[in-house]
Amino acid sequence: MSWPHQPVSRRRALSTATGLAAGALLPSAGAVAPAQAQAQAQAQAQAQAQAQAQAAAYTNPVIWQDFADIDVLRVGDTYYASASTMHYSPGAPVLRSYDLVNWEIAGHSVPVLDFGPKYDLNGARGYVRGVWASSLAYRPSNRTFYWLGQIDFARTYVYTATAVEGPWNRLTTIGTPYYDAGLLVDTDDTLYVAYGNTTISVAQLSPDGRTQVRTQEVFRTPSSVGTLEGSRFYKINGQYYIFLTRPANGQYILKSSGGPFGPYTMRQVLLDLRGPIPGGGVPHQGGLVQTQSGAWYYLAFVDAYPGGRMPALAPVTWTWDGWPVVQLVDGAWGTSYPSPAVPPPPRQVTPMTGVDTFDGTALKPRWEWNHNPDNTKWSVGSGLTLRTATVTNDLYWARNTLTHRIQGPTSTATVQLDHSAMRDGDRAGLALLRDSSAWIGVKRDGGATRLVMVTGLTMDTNWNTTGTGYEVASAPVSGSRVWLRATADIRPGAPRPGTFSYSTDGVTFTRLGPAFSMGNDWRFFMGYRFALFNHATQALGGAVRVTRFELSTP
Repeated sequence: MSWPHQPVSRRRALSTATGLAAGALLPSAGAVAPAQAQAQAQAQAQAQAQAQAQAAAYTNPVIWQDFADIDVLRVGDTYYASASTMHYSPGAPVLRSYDLVNWEIAGHSVPVLDFGPKYDLNGARGYVRGVWASSLAYRPSNRTFYWLGQIDFARTYVYTATAVEGPWNRLTTIGTPYYDAGLLVDTDDTLYVAYGNTTISVAQLSPDGRTQVRTQEVFRTPSSVGTLEGSRFYKINGQYYIFLTRPANGQYILKSSGGPFGPYTMRQVLLDLRGPIPGGGVPHQGGLVQTQSGAWYYLAFVDAYPGGRMPALAPVTWTWDGWPVVQLVDGAWGTSYPSPAVPPPPRQVTPMTGVDTFDGTALKPRWEWNHNPDNTKWSVGSGLTLRTATVTNDLYWARNTLTHRIQGPTSTATVQLDHSAMRDGDRAGLALLRDSSAWIGVKRDGGATRLVMVTGLTMDTNWNTTGTGYEVASAPVSGSRVWLRATADIRPGAPRPGTFSYSTDGVTFTRLGPAFSMGNDWRFFMGYRFALFNHATQALGGAVRVTRFELSTP
């Protein structure tokens, strides 16, 4: 047994406790023969060594939540990673870690998706658009983080911040859309961007990072390889490297000793490799990072729908002539490796599970809205208040739907909902949200309130609504509050079940409705999320208050 997601200090405590427990089972050495005492001492030492070895290992995925298209870097003793979020706002979350294994969400590089009215659900929708594969870098000369990504295949945006928590501000917009970009801060402080699909190019930016100085094609993928994209750009020991993915089953690397514009030669890093998640895909499209001690790691993601794309970590070594090699376990990406040798963390990272009572003046970074919210229609402080922001019978059009990633392989979300301020026609509740969705919640009609389970909310592959849902179960509800619960199994493979239940006292829960079969089509890219919503079907003016949210695992 190992404790892969515990902070280092916690892992040490667990190791010590395990060693003491093993020793407690042995009789005193003074009460037995010397040979037996020696054997017992050896067994105790072996048990302690085994416990320490287990405690010093991690298991994949290192994050059982949906964080895809990872870029990863280290600044001092701290590691950072960025990920895709498509139509969710704020976008481009920044994760932080002190050991590459335990991660927390620190902030978002794109505070609002102000790229057009469709991201406000205003006349159009931005599903599966928005923040795709992008890049995160740090520039030591001005102690600034840079996020760079293209939006809608039209132009590239650059945001900067001096701390990942923000504030993040837009630095510039560049007319060239740098598709699946990787940003490099060279050792002479020049900014370069590698980008493209199959045809890979490198652009040089101006010293202030605001404009493009030049761009040049540097590599054209052989037809025998197929598609390469997802650039990550590095300078290592004087050599330039562009790390590229072959979606969704391979990883390649280009190397140049002649400068950032090449010429480049190509080598395969991995192809059709067995991944660490049963039923999941091949780890790919991530980044390389070096620890303080000089060790290298590859942080990739694994396609694992219906949950999404989960980060997995593996050590990397280098050949004598400068090519990376992923360290495998029995020919596969390991489910477990020795933990990186890093200094003790300055503190424990904030768990991605647990309770949120929506205190303070802002949402915690674990939350992202489905498209941009109407900020006049929600507030936090002693609970989350959601006032109706849209009149619609289609949840996919409803603004101010607040989402939370699902923790794998299985987890449960429980919310306490005060529905006393709902109005006729209002719908509020807790959903399993994707291109095929279901929810449990409250309907207010004709002055009466009912608990319902609704399924049949569907989209086509152009992300147009094909079904707005229908009731499959209902129950009466009295009083002003109710507890709603959704449990999700997001292990990949066959369609997995989601179930819903409710409680009137927060202790005893009653199942409502049949199991919901969560779809696992990859084309929506994002995985299922838990979602809190409140929308009107008749007129605005109603509200609900969520006083507690808990994400728990078995």
